[in-house]
Amino acid sequence: MAGTPGVEAVFRTEYGRAVSVLVRFLGDIDLAEEAVQDAFAIAVRTWPEAGVPPSPAGWIITTARNRAVDRLRRESSRPARHAEAALLYAPDAPAEEGPVRDDRLRLIFTCCHPALAPAARVALTLRLVGGLSTADIARAFLVPEPTLAQRLVRAKAKIRDAGIPYRVPRDADLPDRLGGVLAVVYLVFNEGYTGDPALCAEALRLGRLLAELMPDEPEVTGLLALMLLVDARRPARRDADGALVPLPEQDRGLWDRELIAEGQDLVRRCLRRGRPGPYQIQAAVNAVHSDAGTAGVTDWGQILCLYDQLTAVAPSPVVALNRAVAVAEVEGPAEALELVDSLTPGTLGRYHVLHAVRADLLRRLDRPAEAAREYAAAIELAGSEAERAYLRRRLGELDIEET
Repeated sequence: MAGTPGVEAVFRTEYGRAVSVLVRFLGDIDLAEEAVQDAFAIAVRTWPEAGVPPSPAGWIITTARNRAVDRLRRESSRPARHAEAALLYAPDAPAEEGPVRDDRLRLIFTCCHPALAPAARVALTLRLVGGLSTADIARAFLVPEPTLAQRLVRAKAKIRDAGIPYRVPRDADLPDRLGGVLAVVYLVFNEGYTGDPALCAEALRLGRLLAELMPDEPEVTGLLALMLLVDARRPARRDADGALVPLPEQDRGLWDRELIAEGQDLVRRCLRRGRPGPYQIQAAVNAVHSDAGTAGVTDWGQILCLYDQLTAVAPSPVVALNRAVAVAEVEGPAEALELVDSLTPGTLGRYHVLHAVRADLLRRLDRPAEAAREYAAAIELAGSEAERAYLRRRLGELDIEET
């Protein structure tokens, strides 16, 4: 959709809604996705000349439905004719009743069915709700793209073969699906924070809806707090030229204090509940960062304690890597490098942050030649040009003439 900003904007905001409407009536993920993608392809061809329609979301849904009907008419099976009839009468179909009324949030809960493997639930929902490419989702999961593609294929086949219905979950079903839903919302937020602000805003909107829907779930509150505290730093994350500014170098006067106050209040609510979970602990880490007026007064000892707690509650290679960063500030880069080098290479080998962290530790240990190799690896694996530019700048700052 390059060169068609109107279509791109509608894609970012309405893709998930359009797919959810088509899936509800078709009961077929692939057909729904193909129909919506066809509709956007038609928009790319027609909107630049005709202009964006007054109701672009309605135009996309109607066009996608018509494309699906056309395809079904070319098929002769009875199920296809039934699906065609459902589509033709879709405008008059009564709305489903249930606790989840928002289209996108309902689709997330629907896809996070317990019959699917947890990783498959998250990957499939990111594909359907956010319209993220297989490559984008694979990067978020730290797995090769072909592996992720197979997960998506298997998830769709499982839904089709098991006859899993697309309907609003009952109240009793919501808690069992919550973990997958929270993971999806957070991954959408992260994708937006590193690239598309519209996805970030959508994740925050979904987080607020979840908090209203399930106010007694502390992990829901923790996730919303985490996203608010991270998003509060967005105004300082890039300089006037658009270059990335790392947290220690950010102008903290640019941070959104209103979002910080809201996020910190939510963290305090979580602490009073006494039921710590991964999102609550990560929110607490970011609350500590937001308390520091300058990078130099950051309470890294408290952050390390929180990462110790997070390691006990939800251990993972990424958590271990983040804990090593805190160890570097408390105990020194040598101790942190030992921890980083102890991580299983295959798990994070293609995670550019691992190489960037290792490069920084080697730089601080006055091992510039090794640091340069790690920066080069991080540059090759980084997912955005802004990240690559920052890493190239750090590489250029190394003094490696004598090595």
